[in-house]
Amino acid sequence: MGRTRRNILIGAGALALAGVAGAAVPFRRDMAAFRARAAPELSRLVETRHGPIEVAEAGEGPPFLMLHGTGGGFDQGLIAAGPMIAHGYRVIAPSRFGYLRTPLPEGAGPRMEAEAFADMLDALGVDRVAVAGGSAGAIPALAFAEMFPDRTAALFPVVPALMIPGRAEVAPWSPLAEWAVMRALRSDLLFWGAATLARDRLIGTLLATEPALVAAASPEEQARVAAMVESILPVSDRAEGLLYDNVQTNRPQDIDYARITAPTLTLSCEDDRFLTAENARFLAGAIPGAEAIVYPTGGHLWVGRNDALFAAIDALLTRVGWR
Repeated sequence: MGRTRRNILIGAGALALAGVAGAAVPFRRDMAAFRARAAPELSRLVETRHGPIEVAEAGEGPPFLMLHGTGGGFDQGLIAAGPMIAHGYRVIAPSRFGYLRTPLPEGAGPRMEAEAFADMLDALGVDRVAVAGGSAGAIPALAFAEMFPDRTAALFPVVPALMIPGRAEVAPWSPLAEWAVMRALRSDLLFWGAATLARDRLIGTLLATEPALVAAASPEEQARVAAMVESILPVSDRAEGLLYDNVQTNRPQDIDYARITAPTLTLSCEDDRFLTAENARFLAGAIPGAEAIVYPTGGHLWVGRNDALFAAIDALLTRVGWR
């Protein structure tokens, strides 16, 4: 999976070169809308031992911490966990290290993220929380559950993008490759061009989902996928987080899965092009008492499975009394 993700991220830079000439007016219009969705007044900054963390909240009820994946931010977290708001939960959605207004601290790693989230929860007055992590966000979610068992009511790694034992670690980028990708990721215009003019290719590569699934999905699911794609913009405000996640998902993590005691349900789709179904099955076997649900189709964006996926999460939380 590591090399696949790396090739996809490098390919995204080339994909972003899709023609954008003459697009200045719609680009400015769309970017204004995208920036408004992640406007600073919609979130707050909380100081932690590892620097400030940006966080937004929505809904009322038992707290549910949603850790977004690659390309995200608090806005993507709120989009992803929207069904939990409807189910009656208080969704807490931070911007992870390197995303939007959360800086990337020196020496950043999943354990530092977990500590920062614990400090953030202290500032919000939350002692215990159900934790979900999507894609690369599953790694700090797992770290949090291991490090803070008394604070973790339940754990949900969703399409978990991580390096499992037995896979070869991917060699780091060359300085030239890293420079080229960074240039592409800091160009909102180029990424907007790809998202606008080559959306199917972007969905199939960067988001690891079969575009035909989206085309055949309900209008509600198509709107959700569109919102997830658009939540990557402005990509220049998320570039450091994207590169950070690329490193973390391509290296083994110092997480003792056997020490995780929270009720755990991991979810994925068999056709996820990032191969997270294999990761979900690994976690179900490595975490004591964990369960896995692997849908036959849906890709990395779990297209057509959104209602079922969050209903399964709600069902486990109801079963363990987190309601």
